[in-house]
Formats: sequence, C-alpha cells, structure tokens
Amino acid sequence: MCGIVACRLAGGAPEFLLAALRRLEYRGYDSAGVAVTKLGGELTTIRAVGRLSALTNRMAAEEPPDTCGIGIGHTRWATHGRVSESNAHPHRDCGRSVAVVHNGIIDNADDLRASLEERGHRFDSDVDSEVVAHLVEEAAASGGPLVDAVRAAVRQLRGSWALAVTARGRAEVILARHHSPLVVGSSAAGHFAASDITALIGRVAQVQVMHDGDVVELADEVTWFDADGSEVPWRPAVAMNWGAEDAEMGVYQDFMEKEISEQPAATARLLDRIAPQVENGALWRHLRLPHVDEVQFLACGSSMNASLAAARVFRTVAGVPARLVIASEYEREPHAKTLTIAVSQSGETADVLTALDDVDGPVLAITNSPYSTLARRADAVTDCDAGPEIGVAATKTFTSQVIMGAALALSFAAAAGRVPRRDIAQHMGALRELPENLERAHLAAFPVASALVGELAHAPGFFFVSRGAGLAYALEGALKLKEITYRWADAIPAGELKHGSIALIEEGTPVIVIEAGSRSRLNSAAAEISARGGRVIRIGTEPDATFPILAADESPWGPLESVVALQHLARSLAVWIGRDADKPRNLAKSVTVL
Repeated sequence: MCGIVACRLAGGAPEFLLAALRRLEYRGYDSAGVAVTKLGGELTTIRAVGRLSALTNRMAAEEPPDTCGIGIGHTRWATHGRVSESNAHPHRDCGRSVAVVHNGIIDNADDLRASLEERGHRFDSDVDSEVVAHLVEEAAASGGPLVDAVRAAVRQLRGSWALAVTARGRAEVILARHHSPLVVGSSAAGHFAASDITALIGRVAQVQVMHDGDVVELADEVTWFDADGSEVPWRPAVAMNWGAEDAEMGVYQDFMEKEISEQPAATARLLDRIAPQVENGALWRHLRLPHVDEVQFLACGSSMNASLAAARVFRTVAGVPARLVIASEYEREPHAKTLTIAVSQSGETADVLTALDDVDGPVLAITNSPYSTLARRADAVTDCDAGPEIGVAATKTFTSQVIMGAALALSFAAAAGRVPRRDIAQHMGALRELPENLERAHLAAFPVASALVGELAHAPGFFFVSRGAGLAYALEGALKLKEITYRWADAIPAGELKHGSIALIEEGTPVIVIEAGSRSRLNSAAAEISARGGRVIRIGTEPDATFPILAADESPWGPLESVVALQHLARSLAVWIGRDADKPRNLAKSVTVL
C-alpha cells in the first residue's frame, strides 16, 4: 500500500524522487520522505506528514544538493504506529548513517527490537521498519559491502518486505524483496527501482521484476543476487507499454474523470485483442488449463463486484457452476477440478495472494499487471490491458475485468462445445458493441450527474437497488459512492427491500434503481420507495429514466453501461462536497497488507 522509489544516478536524485513519488500518490499515503546522498558522501534525510506538497516545501527549505545522485523515497500508509514525522520513512540507525524504506510488515519486529535494545540500540519510532536500519547498522560495522549487510539483516526477518537501503559514504542502493513488489529499470541516465511500474513511466523502456528472496545492488552496474546469495543474471525484462501521457491528468479536473472517459477506448483495445480468439475457443485453449468441473472467483472490492458479473456468464452461458468467494474469507475446500480465477487490478492484493496459499487446483489470474506477484503465481494469466489507473477508485479496470471475465466464459463454452456457435457469436456481437455503448453512456450521464448532485449533496445515505445481473453494478455503485464521498451506501436486491431495509427510507432518501431482470418487479420496488418519500433515480432504457443509457437487450453480464452513470454520480457528488476524488481518505489503491 505504501510506495517505494530509489535511484542511482550521476545527479538529480531529489527531482526524480519527488516526481516518482507523485506518480505513486494514488496508492494512498499519510506521510512521505526521502534520503539522498552524493556518491560516497553525506546522507540527508527529509520527512513530512501529509501530502507530498509538505515534503516538497521541506525539501525546498533544506535544499538537498541537486548533485546528489543516490536516493530512496517513500510514501507511507500507516499500519504500525500513528501518523507522525518520527514514524515516517526513511528510517535510520543509531548513528544516522543508514537509511531504509520498507513496504510490508515485519512479523517478528517486536522480538528484534527487544534484542537490539538489549544490545544498546536506540529507537526513534513506533514502526516495525526501523529494526531493519539497526540490523543493517550492526552488520555493516565490520566495513564490508553494504549488500552483505542488507543480506545479513534480511536473513533475520519474518514477514513481508520490499526494501531500499542506502548509507553514508556508500555509492550504492541495495534492494531486497519478499512478498512485496519491487521492479528495477535502467537507462542511459542511471538505475531506478520502484514498488510500482507507474513510478518509472517515461524513465525506462523496460523493467525487471524482483522475485521473492532477490537482493539487487544498484551501483555503477546492477548486480542481481538470488535467495541463496548467488549472483544471477537479471530477471526477464518486461516492456513498458505505457507512455508518460498515460500517467498525466491532461485537461481533466482529476484522474477519476479522465479514467471514466477512457473506458470506451480501454475496452475497445481489449476487445480488439481478444475477440478474434473467443468464438473459436482459442482464448481459453491457449491458457492450457486442465479440465475443470466448477469455477470459483477469488477477489476483493471492485474486483469482487466484477467477478460477480463474470461468474454469472460462466453459469448462465457456459453451464459451469461458478461462485464468488471473498478473498479475505476464503477457507480451503479441496477439489482438484475446481478452477480458481483470482482477480486483482494490481496483482499484489494481499488477501488474494494469502488465499492462494490454501487453493488446490489450477489458478487463472485476471489482472491489469501481468508482471505482478499474482501473475507469477498463477498457472495462466489474462491481461485486462486497461492502462495505468491513477485514481484510487477503480473505473476502467472494473469494466475491463467484466469484459475479460465474460469473454473467458464465452471462449470456455466454445472450446467445450457446450453452446451452439451462433449463440456465442450473438453474445460476442453484444460484447463488441460495449465500447460504443459506454461512450454514449459517458456522454449522456456526465451532464445528468452534474445536475443532480446539488439536490443530493445533503443526503446522509443512499440505496442502490437492482435484480439478477444488475446486482453486481448496484454493489459497485454503492462502493464507489462510499469510497469517494464518505456517505453511507447500501446495495440491495429489489425483492429484499421490504424485508427490513425499507424501514430506512424516509423523505428524500436517494435510491438508485438499476434496470435488470423483470421490469415489473423493479417497478413495484420503485413504487414502494416513492410511496415512502424516497427519491428514485432510475438507470434504464426508457426515455423517462433519469439516466436513459442502457441497451434494450439484456446481456448475461448485465447492464455494464450503468456503471458509467454510477461512477459519474459518485465523482460529481464528491467534487460538489469538496472531497478528493482521486485520493479518498484511509484508502489505498493497492492493498498489499492484510
């Protein structure tokens, strides 16, 4: 959830670190800091609580020399210890000669701290990460290579870590990884590392992904060591397919607005790539997965809602039992012929990765990060190809996940011969229409949402109601609104409304009704809401709907176009009441801790 950046350049480290940390703001953070040094020179550490602007101002006041070429930086999302400057990274040793940034959790930090304090070490923070600085200090006391000191420190750790370490009088940065992501890249300017590839967009043409146990030294050259300490060749390169403009806001007010508008293009790009392989079953066969009797989706958050829509296509079209399991609640159910489809935008979601430890049978990953930990652990991988998503609230990754999941189900059905070819072709025709439908929905929904939010600004809570295939989108709409407006929201099947939740409907309560399934059942629910004073906001096909944006024919994956209206509604309300749509409080884009 935190962000790490590091560099080994001839100069300009402060500028790089700040720019790279800005690219990682979307991950969520509450403090930030950097440590920089000239080659073999003094070590300067600067930290600040709050947004990066506070760190920028602090750096402007302290003026670390731009000739500094070695640096590490960090944005912290608190897991251990309160939000304070002393708990911000980088953390240092007793002699202020070692600086460490860390993502992850050191499970045995308390035992290590007690032992270090017995040996005379003094701690400045409440953070588990600080023990690493003191362990490196001890190991480096003999004057050997910094990489050996880091390796000695890492051998004493239990838990998860991505580490970047530098020290006074040294000319290198040392990286170490275990269950927390780090990538390394080089260019003519020097060597770089980051916890997320987004930080290095525009800096390098390709990256190498560190594996668990790897230790890497960034010096004049990059030297790679495996878990046994043996020097090994660099890990395989992953091309950077995103350009600098993909991570810039451009003409938009915020990244969420930009990414909502990018959904038609992102889904068109995905369909152009995969559609030719669906009807003939090639998309599924090329995954080389064994025969399975059932499918379980493993996901969290927006990926969980997308999985609910995709699982329905497996059930209703492919005729395969398919269920959704919340990753954090997964319990082992041994069944060798169950395919687990693990869905994660970042591919680093800790709850998903932990659940996989107990999964029997093959694993298929759906992710927007084909170089991620999830991708490497899975037996097969499908890339959502949504491009970088900077806003914390998922938008284009959600729509791409739904489309990828639906396409996989259709291709499975084609490969297994379970469904007549003409039916697969009909469903594929509907999938191919989605980019155009999403574009129409975007253009129509934006002005309606902008006009509505003034009337809704004082509503303390919202309901999202639908049926059948629409429930996934009701859940996603409620999640979006909660995430970025901080108002409560609940998603309810229309038939369940009268079994308790209708007691909460009062004069003016906004209820967003998403058409799906039987119109008569939804009309009855809408009438019950209106009779109790609720404000019905309808997303549907008819011209009198508040958002008349849905396709007339219902597809097995449900009314995907509705999510565009739901995204616009949540974002417009957030902007109206003064929330930061891109960086909602307490949330992180990539949830890498349990």
